[in-house]
Amino acid sequence: MEWTDIKTTIPARFADSAEAIATGISGGGIYIEDYRDLEAQVEAIAHVDLIEQELLDKNRDEVIVHLYLSPDENAAEVAELMQDRLARAEIPYRMELSGVEQEDWETSWKQYYHAMDIGSRLAVVPSWEEYETDRAVITLDPGMAFGTGTHETTALCLETLDSVIKGGERVLDIGTGSGILAIAALKLGAESAEGVDIDPMCVRTAGENAQRNGVSGKLNVLIGDLSDKATGVYDVICANIVANAIKALSPQIPALLCENGLFIASGIIDTRRDEVIDAVCAAGLRVEEVKEKNGWVALVCRRA
Repeated sequence: MEWTDIKTTIPARFADSAEAIATGISGGGIYIEDYRDLEAQVEAIAHVDLIEQELLDKNRDEVIVHLYLSPDENAAEVAELMQDRLARAEIPYRMELSGVEQEDWETSWKQYYHAMDIGSRLAVVPSWEEYETDRAVITLDPGMAFGTGTHETTALCLETLDSVIKGGERVLDIGTGSGILAIAALKLGAESAEGVDIDPMCVRTAGENAQRNGVSGKLNVLIGDLSDKATGVYDVICANIVANAIKALSPQIPALLCENGLFIASGIIDTRRDEVIDAVCAAGLRVEEVKEKNGWVALVCRRA
């Protein structure tokens, strides 16, 4: 069944007003293409680059409002009404009408997300995609919110976990976000994991992702920071956060690592690599490996 897509392109600063106008006159579906916060949204979605470069290259200065009208609606009248209200609101626009199948507009956003193999044992797969593999699969549901962030750093952490988790480990994920690193460790054979994050939304998302992946019984996600939530000692500690936070928490890490335990630190831009290395070494850690990907750095450390 073919619907009509009324596609209206506007300057991004008018996004909220245009969305309100579209919502007020819509009899079908609305889809807003707004790419201004792509990098921020991944923190609550995937923490990994599942997204095509085509999406990352989208224009950040404009927003596109799609109004989808069923065949029994008068598209010309709705378009005229949309134009009138945009003009009254003094919102500049470009408009075009085209035909689209209902199932296409309902799921078109999914085209940008695909399964990815990471390391030698992991695969990250969107929930709707069939993907036959012998790898340990992490299933994520990005939803209709697009986004990507410091995906290089997440990939570095996942690749490191893939190489160091042998089975039976206790893992701590600092700044767990979506929980992907803790879930990956569990899928690779870790015995248990704790995720700590100061953002309640991230804690909820991590819990949902753990349940989706069948590891909720092994992952304990807590709201708070490292100093008041970490318990006991760990075989592996991950911190995919930012350079300043890694420098600040490094003095606490040695006491939380078991003998021969590993600290994986990422989220470090390459221009700050040396100062972070100096900080972790001063805290009593030994940097065993420095990994780099597209201007981002991950450190693999042990107690000195």
